[in-house]
Amino acid sequence: MRLGWTLHGDGARIAPGEVVAPHERLSWPRTIGIGLQHVVAMFGATFLVPVLTQFDPATTLFFSAVGTITFLLITGNRLPSYLGSSFAFIAPILAATASGDQSVALGGVLATGVLLALIGVVVHVAGARWIQLVMPPVVTGVIVALIGLNLAPVAWGTCDEGGACSGFRAAPLTAVVTLASIVLIQVLFRGIVGRLAILLGVVVGYAFAGVRGEVDLTAVREAAWVGFPHFTAPSFDPSVLGLFLPVVLVLVAENVGHVKSVAAMTGRDYDRLTGRALLADGVATTLAGLGGGSGTTTYAENIGVMAASRVYSTAAYWVAAVGALVLSMSPKFGALVNTVPAGVLGGVTTMLYGMIGILGARIWVQARVDFSDPVNLTTAAVPLIIGIANFTWTAGDLQFEGIALGTAAALVIYHVMRAVGRWRGTVQG
Repeated sequence: MRLGWTLHGDGARIAPGEVVAPHERLSWPRTIGIGLQHVVAMFGATFLVPVLTQFDPATTLFFSAVGTITFLLITGNRLPSYLGSSFAFIAPILAATASGDQSVALGGVLATGVLLALIGVVVHVAGARWIQLVMPPVVTGVIVALIGLNLAPVAWGTCDEGGACSGFRAAPLTAVVTLASIVLIQVLFRGIVGRLAILLGVVVGYAFAGVRGEVDLTAVREAAWVGFPHFTAPSFDPSVLGLFLPVVLVLVAENVGHVKSVAAMTGRDYDRLTGRALLADGVATTLAGLGGGSGTTTYAENIGVMAASRVYSTAAYWVAAVGALVLSMSPKFGALVNTVPAGVLGGVTTMLYGMIGILGARIWVQARVDFSDPVNLTTAAVPLIIGIANFTWTAGDLQFEGIALGTAAALVIYHVMRAVGRWRGTVQG
C-alpha cells in the first residue's frame, strides 16, 4: 500500500477529458477544499440516520470517519470512498430499540458487519461472479425497495394517549415546509447545492420550526465545545438478529455498485478490489457496532462530488475523514443535531424513505429487468407486499418482520421458480 500521491499536472488544472486518478492529487489547498466538500456532501444523510434512530450523532460521525480510514487502508489506498451511515439500518434499528434497548440494536449492527466482512473474504478469494448469480438485479432491487417502503408508517408517525406525536403528524405545517424546500432546491439549483437538497431542506425546516417555537436549544447551551463521543457497548438478542441480516445483501449491492461506478468514471478496472471493499465496509460496520455507531456504507453523494470535480484522489478522502473526526469531537455540535424537531424529520423522511424505495426500481431500470417474465414479476410483487404490510412470523424466541421475510421471499421465489421453470422447460436462463 502506498500513502503517497503523484501530483497531477501542475496541481492546479485538469485538462478536458482527464481525471485526477486515485493515486494522484492536486495541490494540497485544492485537495483540502475538495475533501471538505466531501464532508458537506455526506453530512445530511449521515446525520439523518442517528437522528431518526436516537443514536448519538457525534458517535456515528466518529465511526464514519474511522470507517473511511479503515476502508482506505484495507483497499490499499486505491479505491476512493467515504463510508457514511447506511439507510438500510434504519428499519431494523427502530424495530430492535422498540423491543429492547440501544445495545441490542448495536448487537445487530455488529453481527451485520461480521457477516459482511466474511462475505468480503469469500469474494476476494473466489471472485464476485457468484454475487450476481445469487442476487440478480430483480432480487437486489426488491430488497432495496422494500426497505424504504417498509418505513412509510414511520414517516407519517404515531400519536400516544397524551397527544404527543412523532413524524409528519407532530407538526404538519413544518413537515410540509421542509418537504417543499427539498423539492424546490432540487429543481432550482444544480451542482453541489442541488445534491445537498436534503441537508438544505432540513436547514430551512429547522429555521421555520425555530420561528414557531418548536426548537429547544437548552442541551446545546449546556454541552461542551470539546469532548469525546459517547460510546456504548453492544448486547445480543437472537430474536432481533433476523431483522439485521437482510441488510447485508443491501450493503453488498451498494459496495459492488460503488466499485463499478468508480471504475466507469475513471476508466480503470477495480473488480479485483471488490472483496476488499466488502471486507472494509464489514470491518467498519463491526467497529461501529462495538462502540455505538450506525452501520456504514459507501455514499452516492460522494460519487456525485467526484463526478462533478473529476477528482478521484484518495487524498481528498483522507482529508474528509480527518475533518469528520474533528467534528465528532464537539459535543455541542452533536447536541445541535439532536435538536432537529419531529416535524422536520417527518417532512424529510417522507422524501427519504420514498427515495430508497425508488432506488430499488432504479436498479430494475438500469438492469433492464423484464417484468413480462413471470419469475421476475412474482419475485418483485410478493416481497413488496410482505415488506409494505410488515408481515410478521414468530418462531419460538425469534421474530421475523417485513424486511427479513421479504428478503427471504425474494431469494426463495426467484431461485425456486427458475429451477422449476428450467426443469419444466417453461423459462430460459
